[in-house]
Amino acid sequence: MIQIKICGLSTPATLAAALDGGASHVGFVSFAASPRHLDADRLAGLAASVPADVARVGVLVDPTDDVLATIAPHLNAIQLHRTAPARVAAIRATFRCETWAAIAIKTRADLDGARAYVGAADRLLYDAKTPAGAALPGGMGVRFDWNLLAGFRHPLPWALSGGLDPDNVAEAIARTNAPLVDVSSGVESAPGVKDVDKIAAFLQSARA
Repeated sequence: MIQIKICGLSTPATLAAALDGGASHVGFVSFAASPRHLDADRLAGLAASVPADVARVGVLVDPTDDVLATIAPHLNAIQLHRTAPARVAAIRATFRCETWAAIAIKTRADLDGARAYVGAADRLLYDAKTPAGAALPGGMGVRFDWNLLAGFRHPLPWALSGGLDPDNVAEAIARTNAPLVDVSSGVESAPGVKDVDKIAAFLQSARA
């Protein structure tokens, strides 16, 4: 069965929508430049209400150990953007938490770079490469060419992200055979503002 992560949740109501709709993973962003950023206390409060059968994923951008120490105890997995393989491996060893390495994709060469994370990460998250100079590494509604995944031998368990929404997620799953899909901006009414109806629609479409 397809696994589904609703990312960038920041309120009890939108978290409840994700849980009620059957999300397998919920994501909390800890990155000050993001409109979805949560401080450690808010993240811990939301994470505490997530049932044990749903994975709590923290989303960070090349974080320091000090930042991780405040939030890792509340998480099941750490999703790392713009983080080198050696650093991903060090975080995995230090915090003994499942680690996801986000791979920014625009060309097939970018996809080939995923192999560098073998032995460092537990899962790869294929995300669309954001425009040069963008403050955010993801969550901008940018999509990459799914055809790049055709015939690619994935070196690790993986997830598909980047530009997914209720209207295209079923096609994305059919074309890529993604085992896990991840959405953030595609279920928002404005940057950082999740829409409970869009969350429900995405979860329904992904399972259709």
